[in-house]
Amino acid sequence: MSKHLLATTLASAVIGAALAVPAHADVTVASWGGAYTMSQQKAYADTWSEGTAKFVNYNGGLGEVRTQVESGNVTWDIVDVLPHEARVGCDEGLFEELPRDVFTKAPDGSSMDDDIMVSVPNDCVVPQIFWSYVPFYQEGTFDGNAAGNPKTIADFFDVANFPGKRGIHTWGNALVEMALMADGVAPGDVYSVLDTAEGMDRAFAKLDTIKDHAVFWSSGAKPLELITSGEVSMALAYNGRIGAAMLSEGAPFVINWDGQVLEEEWLAMLKGTPNADEALKFLIHASAPEQQAGQAKWITYAPMRASGIDLIQAGEPWFNTGVNIMPLMPNAPEALSQMHLFANPDWWADNGDSISERFTAWMGQ
Repeated sequence: MSKHLLATTLASAVIGAALAVPAHADVTVASWGGAYTMSQQKAYADTWSEGTAKFVNYNGGLGEVRTQVESGNVTWDIVDVLPHEARVGCDEGLFEELPRDVFTKAPDGSSMDDDIMVSVPNDCVVPQIFWSYVPFYQEGTFDGNAAGNPKTIADFFDVANFPGKRGIHTWGNALVEMALMADGVAPGDVYSVLDTAEGMDRAFAKLDTIKDHAVFWSSGAKPLELITSGEVSMALAYNGRIGAAMLSEGAPFVINWDGQVLEEEWLAMLKGTPNADEALKFLIHASAPEQQAGQAKWITYAPMRASGIDLIQAGEPWFNTGVNIMPLMPNAPEALSQMHLFANPDWWADNGDSISERFTAWMGQ
């Protein structure tokens, strides 16, 4: 089916749905499980009146998606994907290309695509959330420290003035970008610097400054354990993990937004799903500003739509327990007023293998 014909067919389905009795069809969404999927269930499925959405867990990647599409036995309608899979899946024809004019506009009339804080990679995806790698520490850790409390990404790499071990993850994503920002490279120049051999050497030279103080983690819960136990004085972690501990458990953590690296998450419709009409309706609902903001009632990941952040800010306290969540949103104005970087998935698609090889060798040295 041509892209034009598919777009016309899907758009007609949406227009027709407005004139008919809503169909009550099940839509199956593959996502990551845990508190994240719970937040999607609460914000999207429980507020959707045109059908029923059920969530199933998967481990990421495109293997199962490819198997379903190539066999013609598509049992998932929608999948939650990382930015690399969003691009590869669309290029390989594993995802449907979606009409862009059917999605809910921002209150100021902007289209959905113009309301997203990063460029939309293709017509196969709709926005989900931002999450970030961010430095944090525990209150009281640096009491009496001559240099005071750490405030910047440069402080994370400064073990002389901010003593203690550092918790860092076992892959290079975000670490090479943070190393350059800590070394004085402006966020807008990070990837052009990394494109040079000298720039890559510069990033790893900065990583060398904390190598002897590094405690490596690969599980998302581990950096919180390292900080709580006092094994490390500062760590990098997923912002959602830190926020959940602070809001649900009262953990006395301090986040330093300076130097954070924000990552994307997208929803896509599987090619050949028999429930394309219903799946599109669900995507329209799930990508609307109100639902994007609604997910933040349950988790500290942030809506990709700028108008979603506006709704949260206007509605504080927003979290389901009645506390303010804006201080924990990675793309809130306060967080973005400090040095930050939106990760470049296209750059990582081109360079990820070589970075991984070098970073693995660096860890073992």
